[in-house]
Amino acid sequence: MLLITTPAFAAELRIGLSADVTTMDPHFVAAQPNLTVQMHVFEGLVRIDEKGRVTPGVAQSWSTPDPLTWEFKLRPGVKFHDGSELTADDVVFSLERPLTIKGSPGGFAAYVKPIIAKQVVDKHTLRLKTAAPYGPLLQDLAQVLLVSRKAATNASSEDFDSGKAAIGTGPFKLVKFARGDRVQLARNDAYWAGKPEWDSVSLRILPSDPARTAALLSGEVDAIENVPTADLARLKKSSAHRLAQAVSWRTILLHLDQDRVPPPGVTDKSGKPLAANPFKDARVRLALSKSINRQAIAERVMEGLAMPAANPVSPSVIGHDPAVKPEAYDAEGAKKLLAQAGYPNGFTLTLATPNNRYINDEQVAQAVAQMFSRIGVTTRVEALPLAAYLGRARNREFGVALLGWGSLASDLALRSLAATTNPDKGWGAWNWARYSSPQLDKLVEQSLTTVDPARREAAARAASAYAAKEVVFIPLHYQVATWAMKRNLDYTARVDEFTYAHFFRTVK
Repeated sequence: MLLITTPAFAAELRIGLSADVTTMDPHFVAAQPNLTVQMHVFEGLVRIDEKGRVTPGVAQSWSTPDPLTWEFKLRPGVKFHDGSELTADDVVFSLERPLTIKGSPGGFAAYVKPIIAKQVVDKHTLRLKTAAPYGPLLQDLAQVLLVSRKAATNASSEDFDSGKAAIGTGPFKLVKFARGDRVQLARNDAYWAGKPEWDSVSLRILPSDPARTAALLSGEVDAIENVPTADLARLKKSSAHRLAQAVSWRTILLHLDQDRVPPPGVTDKSGKPLAANPFKDARVRLALSKSINRQAIAERVMEGLAMPAANPVSPSVIGHDPAVKPEAYDAEGAKKLLAQAGYPNGFTLTLATPNNRYINDEQVAQAVAQMFSRIGVTTRVEALPLAAYLGRARNREFGVALLGWGSLASDLALRSLAATTNPDKGWGAWNWARYSSPQLDKLVEQSLTTVDPARREAAARAASAYAAKEVVFIPLHYQVATWAMKRNLDYTARVDEFTYAHFFRTVK
């Protein structure tokens, strides 16, 4: 998508972001709040459009001469912020750098590991080789941002934060990164896709829902992301504001520990350990899924900002199988399944959730707990701030845990969430349940190793259908992402929930 140059309206744009930004180093930690800001300064070979599909970035085209080779043609004349030209050599450096960073809490190595060779054909042509056919390479490369070899050689993450090494080709230049407060950006007048509308951009860090809305209403900022559900009706009625909404790529789901006996926090009704893990029985997993009234959660708890889920990924994402429908609410059917599985009187469990990460996450968990309890599975909710929650969840301290996951394809989501855990392959990194199925692994492998887009989509759908049938985890809903802004602004809602200043525009 090319940007429209409209210098007559050049001005400052102030946006309230909902999560903190920890670094401007684009290869240090793969977190969406960081990428949201970094993608104003840096770009990838390819980019993701508002519907979640791959489009050209600084690479204007690509081809696959054989299933193991990808050839990219760079746009000529793309300049870094220091005036130097982006070349294939900078791309090679950028694809190698994630593997060299020490101390990264969760970087981008997984995105570049499938690439076993990089060849600079000429200044604007690059070939990448993979050890095996690898269909999601483009989606992975969209996450790996390009830095200048000259500016970033031997640079630390602190050098990016200070601005010294933060030299990208993006639509804005970094002026100041004030952690926990704001990021100041200035327009890149030499941007290859045309000058952005805004001379300068201020990205304010406003994680508090009331504070973010108050900043918009007072005029302190011009737009906000992640509109709180409590403020949605008010902003909808406001003649001074407009909303932009899209069904997000993010699926909210429940992991059920299918490994340990008994799972943490799961007991019989008297508090004694169970002799077996009930979640290993697919009938129990299906019973819990049937007990959830997803439509009620979407309408009452989420106040319309959710869509009942069945697939690992939302409808616009590659591999979503439209034939897989959300499990119908059926409390009596759930009780019968529990009885058939040997739990006629149910059991007791603790449902863990963050309370400041996803839209109304704790309220959603409380609603699910009530629904589980109605079929005899007495449920207590343990809610924690995300900073404390994630560490404990990754240490597998919870038997039942809520997670939100956004992905560009279902095979990628299943690789992380449900494939058999294998650190060497990078599989199952978020498979908190330790679910393991050779059949699912095979389906995911088939999809990931299919380069042809149509065949890959079919394979990814087959993996999605299998995951739904086996209830490898319990999908609850797809979030609806919402932006609010002043009436004279407009923004195309994105399924990936990213907020980009260069795609806000003024309207009459």
